[in-house]
Amino acid sequence: MSDEHQTWAPRDPSAASTSPGDGEGAQGSASETGKKKGRTKRPRRTGWRRLFPTWRMVLGSVLVAGLLLVGGFFAGYQLVDIPAANAGADAQSNVYFYKDGTVLARDGEVNREKVKLSQVPPNVQHAVLAAEDRDFYSQPAVDVRAMFRAGWNTATGKGKQGGSTITQQYVKNYYLGQERTVVRKAKEFFIAIKLNREQSKDQIFEGYLNTSYFGRNAYGIQAAAQAYYGKNVEDLTTAEAAYLASLLNAPSAYDVVAHPDSKPAALSRWNYVLDGMVKEGWLDSGERSTTEFPVPGEAKPSTGLSGQRGYLVQAVEQYLTGNGIIDEKTLATGGHRITTTLDKKKQDAFVAAVKNNVMKKRSDDREPDKNVRVGGASIVPETGEVVAMYGGVDYTQQYVNNATRRDYQVGSTFKPFVFTSAIANDSTTQDGRRITPETYYDGTNKRTVQGPQGSTGYDPANEDDVDYGQITVRTATDKSVNAVYAQMAQDVGPEKVRDTAVALGIPKTTPDLTASPSIALGPATASVLDLTEAYATLANHGRHGPYTLVDKVTKDGTEIELPDRKTEQTISREAADTTTALLRSVVEGGTGSAAQAAGRPAVGKTGTAEEDKAAWFAGYTPDLATVVAVMGQDPDSGTQTPLYGALGLDRVNGGGVPAETWAAYTEAALRSSPAQEFDLRTAPGSDEPQEPGDEGTDTIDGPDTPDDTDSSSTSPSAPADPTTPSAPTTPAPPGNGDGGTGTTGDATGGTDGGGTTGETGDGGTGTSTGTGTEGGTDGDNGDSDGDTGALGGGLIEGVRGAREQGE
Repeated sequence: MSDEHQTWAPRDPSAASTSPGDGEGAQGSASETGKKKGRTKRPRRTGWRRLFPTWRMVLGSVLVAGLLLVGGFFAGYQLVDIPAANAGADAQSNVYFYKDGTVLARDGEVNREKVKLSQVPPNVQHAVLAAEDRDFYSQPAVDVRAMFRAGWNTATGKGKQGGSTITQQYVKNYYLGQERTVVRKAKEFFIAIKLNREQSKDQIFEGYLNTSYFGRNAYGIQAAAQAYYGKNVEDLTTAEAAYLASLLNAPSAYDVVAHPDSKPAALSRWNYVLDGMVKEGWLDSGERSTTEFPVPGEAKPSTGLSGQRGYLVQAVEQYLTGNGIIDEKTLATGGHRITTTLDKKKQDAFVAAVKNNVMKKRSDDREPDKNVRVGGASIVPETGEVVAMYGGVDYTQQYVNNATRRDYQVGSTFKPFVFTSAIANDSTTQDGRRITPETYYDGTNKRTVQGPQGSTGYDPANEDDVDYGQITVRTATDKSVNAVYAQMAQDVGPEKVRDTAVALGIPKTTPDLTASPSIALGPATASVLDLTEAYATLANHGRHGPYTLVDKVTKDGTEIELPDRKTEQTISREAADTTTALLRSVVEGGTGSAAQAAGRPAVGKTGTAEEDKAAWFAGYTPDLATVVAVMGQDPDSGTQTPLYGALGLDRVNGGGVPAETWAAYTEAALRSSPAQEFDLRTAPGSDEPQEPGDEGTDTIDGPDTPDDTDSSSTSPSAPADPTTPSAPTTPAPPGNGDGGTGTTGDATGGTDGGGTTGETGDGGTGTSTGTGTEGGTDGDNGDSDGDTGALGGGLIEGVRGAREQGE
């Protein structure tokens, strides 16, 4: 068909604007328009509705927030690690106890003691759970709702609030801090979740109990039990446990003793805890109805290291580290519960005895009184337990412990060891007589000590230069005669004397424990505690065991093994008991008579250091050995000083203030126990009387005469009673302690053919010539000229230990 014959339909006016050639597009548009006409057009939001988001917007926002939260959770979980414990979380005190469990001291500022969960009774555990988190064992590590509520309130300024589970609180206490911020809460959240995966509920609960604060500077349930009720956690009643659990909510506010007005609030909280225990089935309702509010004890001031506490703690620490029980670094980490052997009543008695017999006698008007120091120790002989110790006036004022220091001469308290050694070794005098309490010796002042080959050149002075002449060992012990005991040490053998002292308990490393005749006069500087141990061995019939200061040590509930205390018979019983029998007369009528005030059988020995720088009394009853020393020391320079004029006395000697203090302490310490008699098994023949012998008597420039048994013109005549000396010569002023005067001379012969040997001493020129009996029994005549100190045991030191001032 041609174009001119084609017929055209009229156009829709509405389509007039359509351009030619757009037919296809127009058709598509018409089709699309047809489709649109089939859908309901949503009206546009107008008015107040425009203020609210559509549901699509809400859903989208929730989805985005969820994705952010999930992402944030995983990011936080990955980024926040469980940190190390905070600085104070592990800090603990070492807690020291008397043997009866009473707290002696804490050596740190933080009052915390860790215990294992197994040590915490169920009633205490349930009280804490009822107060803080009843669903702890069944719920997750975190309470999300409570945490967000607390975080929101904190962020919006509505107050800083908690809302944490026990796990979260433990995280806060142990790993973080007490600040309440959103950042800290976020960290707490992630750490709690991680911790809950790595530790059991029991471990977390144990940590919580040991780190929570209960007020009164008490961190942990054990410290709280002591702070409020003076008992260990295992001894708490249910009522007491509920009160301590109440304190976790408001420690200081609920202390009804410190804040009586807070009792209604504390009582309400206490009832809440108990009711919760009933509700959870942890407490019988009948028991609940009869439970009364347990008013806690008075708050006590911090038990620091003032007074005697510091000295006692120091001694215990030295014992632990010195015996390899705990090394110093480990001990410093804290957390140890150390039960000592110290008896609180005896310790208090020692302090009171020193106060009444020494400290009250001091005066600010007397210059020497400022130098007075006191040391003391007391040991039970049978067990070796140190039951009391006196270290000084106050640990915070004087750091050095006078009971353990080793720098003061023990003086004549060493003499019993010489006699013990003589009995133990069955020793004899130079002329062959067996040494017993009844053996005669020459007590002439400055008598030269004689050895197997003659003079040793050592001539110690007696106290006040008194001449005693021929006296028994018993009398020489009562009067503390230096000349006799120096000769006895030579007769026994200085090395044997030293070995005996060590066997009794004197440390072999003691300064100036030198094997020479002067050892008898006590130049050795053993400590008060050392000397007490040695005397305790005598009291224990020669059985020695090292002293002990510690009865039990635990850390975190685990007991630390202590070394077994082994005793052994280091000295024969006969030797020890014969020494005890000898020392009895020192108290009954000798220099130690002041000790009779103890009111029970007792023995002892006095002693004074060179130049009166220390005065001692060492003694014992069958059940208690005690040593008291009064020392002189300048508080500023630390220099040892003489005690002349101290305490209102011309001289302070062992038989005075030390013996009086000893008696006062012993009487009080043993007041509640019956007096015991000594059960002695002395050496055979020790009480048999003897006649004076020929051994070692000297004359002044006298001729050699046969059978001369007592040719000393300076000796007093033989007394009628062989056990007591004749009236001594007028005492000379105290010597200067600078060593004995040497002797020169020529001696021939001797009873056994070993004449005395004159020799030049260190202390000065000699004045006397010794004579022996010519032609000895064994026909071993000799002529020994004055010579050097190599003979007869050798010259011994002329300065230190040659003069004892105090007896």
